[in-house]
Amino acid sequence: MRFEGIYTPAVTPYNADGDINWNAYSDVLESLIEARVHGIIIGGSTGEYYAQTPEERTELAAYAKDVIGTRVQLIVSTGAIRTEDSVQYAKDAKAIKADAILVTSPPYALPTSEENAIHALAIDRAADLPIMLYNYPGRMSVSMDEDYLSRVVTSKNVIAIKESSGDMGRVHVLAHGYPQIGLSCGWDDQALEFFAWGARSWVCAGSNFLPKEHVALYEACVLEKNFDKGRQIMSAMMPLMNALDGGKFVQSIKYGCELIGLNVGEVRAPLQPLQAPEKQALQSVVTELQGNVARIVSEVSHG
Repeated sequence: MRFEGIYTPAVTPYNADGDINWNAYSDVLESLIEARVHGIIIGGSTGEYYAQTPEERTELAAYAKDVIGTRVQLIVSTGAIRTEDSVQYAKDAKAIKADAILVTSPPYALPTSEENAIHALAIDRAADLPIMLYNYPGRMSVSMDEDYLSRVVTSKNVIAIKESSGDMGRVHVLAHGYPQIGLSCGWDDQALEFFAWGARSWVCAGSNFLPKEHVALYEACVLEKNFDKGRQIMSAMMPLMNALDGGKFVQSIKYGCELIGLNVGEVRAPLQPLQAPEKQALQSVVTELQGNVARIVSEVSHG
């Protein structure tokens, strides 16, 4: 297996009473498949896993597999504080025949590099599935450093890393020192640079509601190797990246879904929904972005 293309960490729709809206969840998954994303990730922070019970997380992954079948790759996140919980999510992912798992560092625990690697390899043994590592020190407070990587690359299953440190120096280290690990963009406003350094995939929450625009950037840079076109698309997308970086990330992604007709509901506590001015500002950004990217793709195609 290889990770290539756009991978969407799917949102979780809720009803007004806070329960999971399963019909809307199907709609979200089908909309992503129709938009030709290359993979769907279940159980990520964009899906609000931190606000869900273990039973809900397991049920969401199984339901997604039923809907998706084999039409696109399904990746299940195993993120949790306790190794035992992550191991169970990995076993559940194997049971539903997921294509791969996402392995994070356990938040709050502050493991050493050795302890973190032991954690990852325990998850690996439980699932024996392809692994995308997820390095996000801003959330986990520890980094998957070179000592960690030297320990986990002993597993044949570790085939990619979603790098979300925001540090381009890390991208250089990974591209140069660990060519056996596929590089995946996990920091949206650096997507162009990731692709220039050989990344062939992008895990992007914004593709929940702007999948075609994200696919367009991937295709320009990776498939067409047209970085002039890629720079134009990236420039058109930067206002969205800046808006999402302003806070209320998951709320903004869910409102973006509402803008394209997906009834995904509000976020669960402790998060709170966007206010009316914030919604209006995001809507303006999205409308302008869609028009600009469509124009760029059309002009380059007919140029």
